[in-house]
Amino acid sequence: MNAAGPVAAEQRHVYVIVAIVLAFVAAPVWLLTPIMAWHYRRSNRESAYKPKWNFAWPLEGLIWIPPLAIVAGLGFLLWGSTHRLDPYRRIASSQPPVRVEAVALDWKWLFIYPDEHVATVNRMVIPAGRAIHIDLTSGTVMQSMMIPRLAGQIYAMAGMRTQLNLAADKPGVFRGENTQYNGTGFPRQKFEVIALPPADYGRWATRVRAGAKPLDAAAYHRLLERSVPAKPLFYSAVPDDLFRRILVQSRMPPGETRP
Repeated sequence: MNAAGPVAAEQRHVYVIVAIVLAFVAAPVWLLTPIMAWHYRRSNRESAYKPKWNFAWPLEGLIWIPPLAIVAGLGFLLWGSTHRLDPYRRIASSQPPVRVEAVALDWKWLFIYPDEHVATVNRMVIPAGRAIHIDLTSGTVMQSMMIPRLAGQIYAMAGMRTQLNLAADKPGVFRGENTQYNGTGFPRQKFEVIALPPADYGRWATRVRAGAKPLDAAAYHRLLERSVPAKPLFYSAVPDDLFRRILVQSRMPPGETRP
């Protein structure tokens, strides 16, 4: 409910409307249940209970017309919202989106920045006020990324590429997590999303390139081991095609390796 970006704000808007409509639907039940229970209590000898009903058009209309109108109204509302909230739909912006490639591992998230040639583990750093385009896959079992204050969840599956578009309205720190159970480390598979001012984002990428160790084959294979890092990790000199190689490797039959 505490939205910090345009996608989450639209989701909150839809949620509030649906909640109000459902409260309107439930209100007669909440109101009439105690009234009926009180009126037909055992000690009330003056009100007769007559269980034999005859067909009545007004009653049938009351039963069917409001629910049909509610379903039709919500369908009309959600049709447009579903298209606007398509996770694959790019966010309109005067600047090109920042590209991030997310790889779900056990039990951690690897974030690759192909334009900056750096990578992080369990910390996604983005510039505030700019569209972010995330490509996702999994180096292990199916998982699901969710950043509640910025966007909804999207699955990450081995050998497949999914997408998520989001943006942060202002600098801040937001919580992200895996919402798909994947074993012992599942409860601790969380990460930080840090939205920085654009100038600070550029300086951050420069510092990582200058001071972090390279993400070579040996470092990536260590990440494949099941573990929960005690703190975020940072890498430089990330190969341009690492994300594509992870995709291709995940599609290979068991026992085979890519030449």
